Amino acid sequence: MKKEDKSAIIKQLETTLGEYSHFYLMDIGGLNAAKTTELRRICFKQDIKLVVVKNTLLQKALENSSVDFSELYGSLTGETSMMLSNVGNAPAKIIQDFSKAMKSKIKKPILKAAYVEESFYIGENQLEALINVKTKNELIGEVIGLLQSPAKNVISALQSGGSTIHGLLKTLSER
Repeated sequence: MKKEDKSAIIKQLETTLGEYSHFYLMDIGGLNAAKTTELRRICFKQDIKLVVVKNTLLQKALENSSVDFSELYGSLTGETSMMLSNVGNAPAKIIQDFSKAMKSKIKKPILKAAYVEESFYIGENQLEALINVKTKNELIGEVIGLLQSPAKNVISALQSGGSTIHGLLKTLSER
């Protein structure tokens, strides 16, 4: 491959990485064409981009980024594919569901590493943690719900107390 071609691919990878906030590195080697196409279709339906990359070119693209991705460099061995998404846990769910659906001895895709919600997850054993990662919007919603809960309790207590006192006064006046 010519140096110009490599530079173009690195630039394209940098651009692609900039478009998505989360990415997963995985091994899909050993999947036949039909299974790979099926995985691509599933990803496409969920607005996830699946790209097969050369490790050295991806590493150079990561090195050119403003974020320090050095923790991921050890995972760039063997065959590497990337799942790029703007939803943090969607690729993890696809990886889990797809590997469970594989009826053969090959349990692919295998998670190598991930960069989700500005954190690094290294190794296949991190898949369960990635599935349970909540998005920023989900966390903000939970915090707002927790903040509203005490205020609702106070208002409810005041309203019920007012009707209780009113009922008591009404009973006393009738006697």
